[in-house]
Amino acid sequence: MRKFASSIPGYKKSEVNSFVQNVTNEYESMLNNLKNRDQEIEVLKKELAHYKELEGTLNRAILIAEESSQNIKKSAFDEAKVIIENARRNASRIVNNSLIKADKVEKEAEDLKRYVERYKTKYRSLLEGELEAVERLDIDD
Repeated sequence: MRKFASSIPGYKKSEVNSFVQNVTNEYESMLNNLKNRDQEIEVLKKELAHYKELEGTLNRAILIAEESSQNIKKSAFDEAKVIIENARRNASRIVNNSLIKADKVEKEAEDLKRYVERYKTKYRSLLEGELEAVERLDIDD
């Protein structure tokens, strides 16, 4: 605490006035600092509220992105199932068509074998008939 020199009627007026002026200046300076800090606190509170709102928005966006990702995965999985099922059906159809064609080719081959056998039999009969005719010609001479 500040001590004042005493004079006969009391403390020296100039020292007291100077002290009061210093205290007043310091008090005003502290008030200005407090006002500035209050303003800064208000700005920071607003910024904090903004960032909290932004955080909430980002959290919602992340949740939506995760949900969309799950939906995309599910759709892709379902589409893959459909593609695989279609491929299986197509494969079955191709195999069945191939089996039908193979049966048809096999029947055609059997028909050709029978035809060749009939041809050989007819040709053999014709040759034998011709050989008999040739033999008869030799005998009659």
